[in-house]
Amino acid sequence: VEVAMQWSTSYSTNSVMAFANNINTHEGGTHLDGFKQAVTRTINEYARSKGILKEKDSNLSGDDTREGCAAIVSVKLHDPQFEGQTKTKLGNTEIRPLVQNAVTQGLAEYLEENPTPAKRIIGKATQALKAREAARKAREMTRRKGVLDSFALPGKLADCSSKTPENSELFIVE
Repeated sequence: VEVAMQWSTSYSTNSVMAFANNINTHEGGTHLDGFKQAVTRTINEYARSKGILKEKDSNLSGDDTREGCAAIVSVKLHDPQFEGQTKTKLGNTEIRPLVQNAVTQGLAEYLEENPTPAKRIIGKATQALKAREAARKAREMTRRKGVLDSFALPGKLADCSSKTPENSELFIVE
């Protein structure tokens, strides 16, 4: 298992190339799944152990942790099993834990030995998390606004501004 990775200031998340016995597996496979899971888990564990992520905070997603990450994952194995005729996706299930262990061990060691870049990596991931949550909230507000627009009140009526039931009345007339 050979892995080379580097984070940059870009916002791309699909900069991971995977190879099995020097064959480009651009559709991914079990080795790429193992890599992605290891990066996500290792960065979350490191952030929690250093107090960067609090107990109440949600975990960083895989896309958050890999934002700006460029990586190459290469595995050499006997009898590779590819899915389909094009040999673009590796199907060997036994390779996933090997890649996971190698990436977890190497990345955890790097993060512990290099706290300044580690803080930058986690800072970038937490910014991605905040941006993703803000985008989700904006999307929900836009959808909610679109639904309410179809039930628009006439100009002389207005929505109730009080949230307490004691200050509000509802008249139903026929």
